[in-house]
Amino acid sequence: MYGQYVSWLSLARDLQITLTLSLTPTTRDLRMHRHNQGSRSGIIRRRDTSRLLDIGVLHPNWPLIHPASFSARSGCPGDSLGQAKYSPSFHCLQFTSRCHFTSGQSSLANRFFTLPFDSYQIEGAVDKDGRGPSIWDTFCAIPGKIAHGASGAVACDSYNRTHQDIALLKSLGATAYRFSISWSRIIPIGGRNDPVNQAGIDHYVKFVDDLLDAGITPFITLFHWDLPDGLDKRYGGLLNREEFPLDFENYARIMFKAIPKCKHWITFNEPWCSSILGYNAGYFAPGHTSDRTKSTKGDSAREPWIVGHNILVAHGRAVKTYREDFKPTQGGEIGITLNGDAVYPWDPEDPADVEACDRKIEFAISWFADPVYFGKYPDSMIKQLGDKLPTFTEEERALVQGSNDFYGMNHYTANYIKHKKGVPPEDDFLGNLETLFYSKNNECIGAETQSFWLRPNPQGFRDLINWLSKRYGYPKMYVTENGTSIKGENDMTKDQILEDDFRVKYFHDYAHAMADAVEKDGCNVRGYLGWSLMDNFEWAEGYETRFGVTFVDYENGQERFPKKSAKSMKPLFDSLIKKD
Repeated sequence: MYGQYVSWLSLARDLQITLTLSLTPTTRDLRMHRHNQGSRSGIIRRRDTSRLLDIGVLHPNWPLIHPASFSARSGCPGDSLGQAKYSPSFHCLQFTSRCHFTSGQSSLANRFFTLPFDSYQIEGAVDKDGRGPSIWDTFCAIPGKIAHGASGAVACDSYNRTHQDIALLKSLGATAYRFSISWSRIIPIGGRNDPVNQAGIDHYVKFVDDLLDAGITPFITLFHWDLPDGLDKRYGGLLNREEFPLDFENYARIMFKAIPKCKHWITFNEPWCSSILGYNAGYFAPGHTSDRTKSTKGDSAREPWIVGHNILVAHGRAVKTYREDFKPTQGGEIGITLNGDAVYPWDPEDPADVEACDRKIEFAISWFADPVYFGKYPDSMIKQLGDKLPTFTEEERALVQGSNDFYGMNHYTANYIKHKKGVPPEDDFLGNLETLFYSKNNECIGAETQSFWLRPNPQGFRDLINWLSKRYGYPKMYVTENGTSIKGENDMTKDQILEDDFRVKYFHDYAHAMADAVEKDGCNVRGYLGWSLMDNFEWAEGYETRFGVTFVDYENGQERFPKKSAKSMKPLFDSLIKKD
C-alpha cells in the first residue's frame, strides 16, 4: 500500500529484536472443520456460522473499481468510531500442516517489528535539489483524479525535516525505518544514459547515515509507484519490455553503490497496484484505462499483464546485480513486496466459491509470487487470460525464478468471495469472481473504516500468512505493511484523533495473530512493519484518509503529534516477547 516503517528494539533471550506497529486478534474459540482436503490452500468451512468476527480486512483489489460487486449495506455495527465488537466465529483459512523448523524458529525472539513510508507520500519538496517530475506529479495535476485536488507537493515536508522525523522515531523507541527513494531525485529523467543528480544521492546517503547514528536500521524500497515522468513520456514507462528493466537495473545499481550501509532492500512495492490500478482501472498514475470517459490512453484487457511482467523482469535484473556485484561485500538481502487480502467463501457449502478463494489470491499475489518461486504464472491465470498474459523467455525465467531472499507481505483486509458463471469480461482482473463484505448468511467481514476497501479482520492475517507459507515452502517473511484508517478521523478534533483506540485495538489484535502464525503454526515471519509512522498523502484518497500513528497537522506547518497508538507499540511488542 504505502511505504513508511518504524521499529522498536528489545532484548529477548539475549537476542536483539526490532519491534514494529502491529495488531492481531485473539479468536481462540473458532469451531471449524477441514473442507476440501485436496485443496492447495486448505480452505476450511465452519458449520456454526451464527457469529462473525465483526472487524474486517480488505486491501488493494480495491472494491471501488467494481462497486456493483459489493454489498449496499452500510457496514458492521459499531460505536461512533465505527468500532465493531469482536465475536469469535467466522469462516477462515486454516492449515493443518506445519513447517519443519530449526530450534527457536517458531519463537518471537529474533524477530523485528517496524513501520514504513513512501517518498511521494511524505517528502514534499518536489522541485528542490534537482528532482524531476514523477508520473504522480503529472497525475495529480489532472482535475478530478485526487480527492479535493490534493498532491504530494508539500505532504509531510519530510524532505526538509529529516532530523525532526528521526527525533520522532527515537522518541517512540524505534530501531528501524522503512522508506522509499524517489527515482526522479536520483535520475531526474530516469534513463540509464541520462544525467545523475548527485544532490539527490547525497540527500539519501546523509539520511541513512543519520538514521544509523541514531541507532535506527534502514530498510529501503527502490520503487513505490513514482516512476520518473520522463520515462513514461519517452517510451511508455512500465509498458516497455526492453527499456524499462534496463533503466531500473541501472537506477538500482546506483543506489546499491551509493548506500552500502543499507542491508535490507526491496525492489518494488505492490506491483499489483502499479499494474491494475495504473493500467486497468485508471485509478492510479499514469491513469490508463479502456474507459474513454476517464482516459484517452489504455487497454484494460492487456496492459496490466504487460506491466506486471516487465516489473518482474526488472526486479530479477536488480536482484541479479545486487547478488553478483554488491551482496558479497555488503552482506545484505533483497526481495519484493506483494499485497493481498484474506479470502473466505461467500457460501462455504458451494465448492465453486471455495475454489474461487484460491483463484482470487492467485490473481492478486501468485501472479507475482509464482514466477519468483516457481518460474511460471499460476495455471488459473494462464487458463483465463490466454495470450494476454506474456510468456517468459528462458533468459527472463532465469532472472525471475529464485529472486527473493525474503517474501515481503503487505496486508490490511479480507473479502468474501463468490464465483461467477460464464465467460469473464475481457478486462477482468479478479479471476471471474465477486469480492463482497457480506456472506450468504449476511455475516459482515468487518467494521467500516475511512478506506472503502479496508475492513479489519485479524484472523484473516494469520490465515493468509499460512496460505502463503504453505504454497511457497515456508519462506522467510517480513510483513512489510499492515495498518488501518478510522472512519471519520479526519473530521475529528485533534484531541479525538490522538485518542485512536480503534487503531490501538487493530495493532494489538494483528500482532497477536502474527504471533500465533509463528508460534502455533510454524510460519517463518521474521518481522512486522506497520503502516504508518505518520499521516500522509494517501494517493487517490489525498489527505482525507489518515493511517498514521502520528497526527500531522497539515493546516499548521505539518507539526507532528504522536497518537495513543504510537505510544502503545513498544509495550505491545515488549509484552509479546516477554510472554514468549
